[in-house]
Amino acid sequence: MALPNAYAQYNNSKVLTASPAELTLMLYEGAIKFCNVAIDAVERKDIAKAHTNIVKVENIIDYLRKTLDMKYPVAQDFERMYVYLDQRLVEANVKKDVEILEEIRDHLHAIRDNWKEVMRVNREKGRV
Repeated sequence: MALPNAYAQYNNSKVLTASPAELTLMLYEGAIKFCNVAIDAVERKDIAKAHTNIVKVENIIDYLRKTLDMKYPVAQDFERMYVYLDQRLVEANVKKDVEILEEIRDHLHAIRDNWKEVMRVNREKGRV
């Protein structure tokens, strides 16, 4: 029983000590994970589990949208991207469509990978 508690404490510590950029990366990772779970659930015809995990992805996207600082032009690009993903998530949830979920997951991977690159460049420039 001590092992799960230690893991939870480690994860809690990881979140509490993360930079804003690292927290955003964790959100992208979580969205990808929940999208994968939803895909698996749809394939197994577990409608309730699929719905629950699609909603988790929707909640992450919603949170990311709410944290955008619209004074930066790039925020408008992210806004459009998040709106699109949200619309596709609703459609995927209604239809329980694996193809749409895979498309969303591919977009999330691309966004996450670009975010990692931005983090790397900023680290190299000393902007951490």
